Amino acid sequence: MTEERATIWDGYVVGAALVALTLALFWPVYGFEFLRLDDNAYVSDNAHVQAGLTATGIAWAFTTTHAANWHPLTWLSHMLDCQFFGLNAGAHHLTNVAFHAANAVLLFLLLRLMTGALWRSALVAALFALHPLHVESVAWISERKDVLSTLFWLLTMLAYARYVARPGARRYLAALALFALGLMAKSMLVTLPCVLLLLDYWPLGRITLEDGLSRAAVGRARCLVLEKVPFLALSAVSSLITMVAQQRGSAVVSQELLGFRYRLANAAVAYVRYIGKMVWPHDLAAIYMHPRDTLTASEIGAALVVLVLLTVLALALARRRPYFIVGWLWFVGTLVPVIGLVQVGSQAMADRYTYVPLTGLFIAIAWAAGDVSTGRLAVRNTLITLLVIALGVLAGSTARQLRHWRDTETVFAQTLRVAPDSFLAHKVLAELLMGEQRFEEAVPHYAKVLEVTPDDVGMLNNYGAALLLTGQPSQAAEVFRQVLRHTPADATAQSNLGVAFIEQGEFEKATPSLNRALEIDPNCDKARQALVLIRQARQVPAPHEPIATSRTGRSEAQE
Repeated sequence: MTEERATIWDGYVVGAALVALTLALFWPVYGFEFLRLDDNAYVSDNAHVQAGLTATGIAWAFTTTHAANWHPLTWLSHMLDCQFFGLNAGAHHLTNVAFHAANAVLLFLLLRLMTGALWRSALVAALFALHPLHVESVAWISERKDVLSTLFWLLTMLAYARYVARPGARRYLAALALFALGLMAKSMLVTLPCVLLLLDYWPLGRITLEDGLSRAAVGRARCLVLEKVPFLALSAVSSLITMVAQQRGSAVVSQELLGFRYRLANAAVAYVRYIGKMVWPHDLAAIYMHPRDTLTASEIGAALVVLVLLTVLALALARRRPYFIVGWLWFVGTLVPVIGLVQVGSQAMADRYTYVPLTGLFIAIAWAAGDVSTGRLAVRNTLITLLVIALGVLAGSTARQLRHWRDTETVFAQTLRVAPDSFLAHKVLAELLMGEQRFEEAVPHYAKVLEVTPDDVGMLNNYGAALLLTGQPSQAAEVFRQVLRHTPADATAQSNLGVAFIEQGEFEKATPSLNRALEIDPNCDKARQALVLIRQARQVPAPHEPIATSRTGRSEAQE
C-alpha cells in the first residue's frame, strides 16, 4: 500500500470512528421529549413548522422574526423533520445528533486539509464530539440552529481552504454562498470573516510576521482584508437583521436593568468560567443566571489577570507557536456576539455558546501536545495515555450530562441543583407541575418566582390557585387581593377570591367578589357555579342573575 493510500485510509478510519463514537454516545436522546422551553415555540406548538415544507411555510420562514430571531434555514430544517417524522421528538433529537457527528468529521477534514496533521486533527475533532459542554447544543431540539449553522461554518472554511490552495472566482463564491447559508441558520457566525483572517496567518501561511511592517507585508495584509469585505458585508447585514428581530421580540435587556460596567465585568468572568468548564466540566446547567450582587471585585480582578496573562502568552508565542494565538483569538473572538455586551435573554452565560468557540482552545491543546511529544517517545506515549484517559472521562461526563436533558423536569431540576435561586427554572417547574396537577410541589416554586417578580399577575393568579387546591384558602385569598390591587377588572382573580372565601365559610364576603366577576365577564362559569353553591348552602331561593356592565381581558390563570 502506498503512503498516499495509507493516509487516505487513515482518514476514513478516523472519520468512521468519530461518527460511531458520536452516535453511540448521543443515541439515548432518541427517548427524550420536547422541552417546555423554546421547543414549543420552535416545533411542538408551532403550526407553521408542523405543517411541514409548504410554500406558505417557506414564505413564513424567510419573513418571520418569531422567537426573536431571523434564521429561515433553521425553520426549514424543523419543517423537514415534521414532514418526515411528525412530532416524534426522538427523531428530531437524532437529526441534531447527525449534524453533530457530521460537524466532528468536517472539523477533522478541515484541519487535516489545512495542516496535513492526522492525529492532531483527530484529537481536536474527538474533543469537539465528546465534550459535555456541547450536550446542550445537541440534546436540545431548539438548538438545531447551533449544529446546523456550524455545519455551514465548517463547509465555508473548507471551501475557503480550497480557494486558497487554488484561487478562483467559483471557489470564492462557493465559500461566500455557504457563509450566507450559515448566517441564515444562526447569526452567531458573524465572526467567521475574522477567523478566516486568523487562518490566513496559521495554518494557511498567507500572512507572516517575519516581514514586519514592510511595504510588501502591509500590501499583502490589505489585500487579505479586502478579500474578506464581502464576508464582512454579509455579517453586517445579518447583525442588523438580528438586532431588529431581537428588538421586536423584546429579547434585548435594557441598560437600566444591566449596566454596561456590570456587563463588562461579567464578560471577563464568563470567559474564565468557560475555560474552567472546558477543563473541568462540572455543575453544568441549562441556565446560569446573572450573579449581580455576588460578583465580587476580587473575582473580576482575578478573571482580568487570567485573560491578560493568556493573551500575553499567546502574543509571545505568536512566531514560534502560531497555533496558540490563532486558537486563543478564535475562542475570544467567536464568543463576542454572545458574551453579554449586548444582553439578550436572562442568562449570564450558556453551554451552547461554546459550540464553536471551544474549537480554538482544542486546536491550541492538540498542537501543543504534538509539539511537546515530537522526538520524545516516552513523552509521546505518556501523553497519548493521558489523552485517551481524558477523552474517556469526557465521554463519561457527557453521558451523565445527557441524562439531565431527558425532559423538562429533569433539565430544570438539575439547574436548581447547580443554581438554587434560578428564577427561570422555578418558573418553568411551577407551570409544569401545575399542569400535571402536582399542586403541592408547584407551590414553593411559585413562591420563589414571586420573590423576584412580586407583581407578575399571571404568576400570582396561578400561585393563588395552587394554594386553593392544596387547602390553604386564607393564604390564597391574600394572593388574589394582591392581584386585584394591580388589576381590579380581573374576572379570574375576582372569582378565585370568592371561592377562597367560600372555602373558609365566609359566604358574605364571597358574594360581592363573585358578582363582580360576572359583571366583568358574564361567561365566567366558575363565579356562576360558586354563587349556586352559596345559594344551596343557605337553602334560599335564587335571586335574579347580576347584569354585566363591562368586560375586560382575562389574565393567565388556573381555573
